[in-house]
Amino acid sequence: MTRLLVDDAALGYADRIVCPHVSVAVPDQRFTVIVGPNACGKSTLLKSLTRLLTPRSGRVLLDGEALHRMPTKSLARSIGLLPQGPVAPDGIRVVDLVMRGRFPHQRLFSPWSPEDEQAVIAAMEATGIRHLSGRLVDELSGGQRQRVWMAVALAQQTSILLLDEPTTYLDLSHQIELLDLCRALNRDTGTTLVAVLHDLNQAARYADHIIAMKDGEVVRTGAPREVITEDLVAEVFSLEARVVHDPESGTPLVVPRWRH
Repeated sequence: MTRLLVDDAALGYADRIVCPHVSVAVPDQRFTVIVGPNACGKSTLLKSLTRLLTPRSGRVLLDGEALHRMPTKSLARSIGLLPQGPVAPDGIRVVDLVMRGRFPHQRLFSPWSPEDEQAVIAAMEATGIRHLSGRLVDELSGGQRQRVWMAVALAQQTSILLLDEPTTYLDLSHQIELLDLCRALNRDTGTTLVAVLHDLNQAARYADHIIAMKDGEVVRTGAPREVITEDLVAEVFSLEARVVHDPESGTPLVVPRWRH
């Protein structure tokens, strides 16, 4: 069963089509990573899964229903998004921003519930920012702000979570922490995750399923061992590399060939 899929869709913006014909299914309760070179359509595909982009033709479906026909709050209770480069309102505290993740669960005149409070606390604990709860978001480093936005997404408590380049602004140790968190979220709760990543080795290590794109097209999908091959790296990234066995994770490891 696949809850979320793109069916022969043309995706793009006002002045151009980026992905002319895309069909792809997102495996349920798995960690999917979209990879490919810059400007290949990765973020365009991800945005189409959130209704930020309406397909020019074809369909994007959740549980058999077209996304653009679903009520906004209903969709927000199913799909969460950590966008690329989000901007917080001026002068807002960390805890107040994370609380906004509960908006899809609020009803008119309904009080803030213990469930809401627990969801916010759990999200801040999971992302390691509870000690920052009283700080202004403007005062934080780029890496700290990225973790705050991850907490906002977690507080939303959706069954599907989309992440557009979530490791941006994070140093290497915090990149690993965030990806460990994503994998634990997927394993422990069954949350379906879809992320855009630039690092092929991180994609191979953390993903269950990979979507490789080039020039607006899906080139290959499948498990990391099926997708991350020397031929694909050369075809998609124009990079001559060896693909070897990662001794730590047992996943494919891309080693660029030395250029003298």
